[in-house]
Amino acid sequence: MGEALVPKLRFPEFSGEWRTVTVADFFASAENHEKATSFESDKILTVKLHGNGVVRNERTGTLTGGTNYVKRRAGQFIFSKIDLLNGAFGIVPEELDGFYSSTDVPAFSFGPDRSPEFFLSWLRENYKRLGIERTGTSATLKRVAPDTFRAVSLLAPSPAEQRKIAECLTSLDELIAAEGRKLEALRAFKKGLMQNLFPREGETTPRLRFPEFRTSGEWEETSIARTADVITGSTPSTARREYYGGAYQFVSPADITEERYVEQTKTTLSEEGFAVTRFVPAGSVLFVCIGSTIGKVAQNKEHCATNQQINAVVPGPDSFGDFLYYGLAQLSGAVAALAGRQAVPIVSKSLFSSIKIRCPGLPEQRRIASCLGSLDTLITEQSKKLATLKTHKQGLMQGLFPSPESKDACPEMEPL
Repeated sequence: MGEALVPKLRFPEFSGEWRTVTVADFFASAENHEKATSFESDKILTVKLHGNGVVRNERTGTLTGGTNYVKRRAGQFIFSKIDLLNGAFGIVPEELDGFYSSTDVPAFSFGPDRSPEFFLSWLRENYKRLGIERTGTSATLKRVAPDTFRAVSLLAPSPAEQRKIAECLTSLDELIAAEGRKLEALRAFKKGLMQNLFPREGETTPRLRFPEFRTSGEWEETSIARTADVITGSTPSTARREYYGGAYQFVSPADITEERYVEQTKTTLSEEGFAVTRFVPAGSVLFVCIGSTIGKVAQNKEHCATNQQINAVVPGPDSFGDFLYYGLAQLSGAVAALAGRQAVPIVSKSLFSSIKIRCPGLPEQRRIASCLGSLDTLITEQSKKLATLKTHKQGLMQGLFPSPESKDACPEMEPL
């Protein structure tokens, strides 16, 4: 038996060393596999990557027969032999009891007095460093053998402490889930509001209008080119190292997220690099027009440059940049559809510039942008709150589970 360790953080009612056990110690020694002779195609389950659990498999159109499928029960632990090391594992939830998985997704039932939540928390923290390999004759079909996984060792406390740790982490998971639902609700509300604040296809006025503009008449139809300057980005020579690593943001599609603003970029430019690219003033709208992510849209808070996949929309004197951001975000799906089906989807600068949009007068533009901007502020704050909780959980898990790199005695946790 290896040297025992203790965690950095501990509930005050527990003491003593954690002991080395194996994955197999958490599971019953015998499994009752209910092999299928046939199955309903809508009752297949699968495991998501990165520890995101067990879900109904929605992609079952090509499945045939049932000889390689086994009925699974709620509470069982299942994992993908192919993708265990990518986090494809979880516990079958109650609503998927009686669903089936292939024999490439084996299942184990937890033994008595074992904490499934503790085991799952440990595995989520450690699946990338299990120290096991997939085996097989083909790189694409290599698998983790169940016995190999069951032989993996880990440190575990008493069953009572396992349950206490699991309760703590489960409570935090529930809080994170609740805050995540709030974020999704805000995003859904914003989406619905935008659909009503902008005219729909074939209409000339929005269905929802602020009282002071209800008699202002129809929105004017124009084009992006008549409303703004369109600047297609360019990439400075990567052979010139002196062009990179400075204070100027260099925006690529990967830097555009669900948030409104580009806060930081993976690549930055020096003064020399910025001088040889195309200047994009702060407050412009950045629209991805080449590649698999056509339709992504954001704004830049700082002067920046972009690569050639992005068209920057710089508002003219009769348009307001914040309003254009929301208007183009509303059109993102339609613009993406213009690319059609091709190896490298692209909406050319000329086609993008010719896209028709409707705009009200500047005062109404500003009013709409102010309303949606306030909502975006709430979304950003909620997103940051959610990220903080996830970071807190990550730090907590590192403290609640012993690290082989630290063998010192550790302080107890204060009462929660």
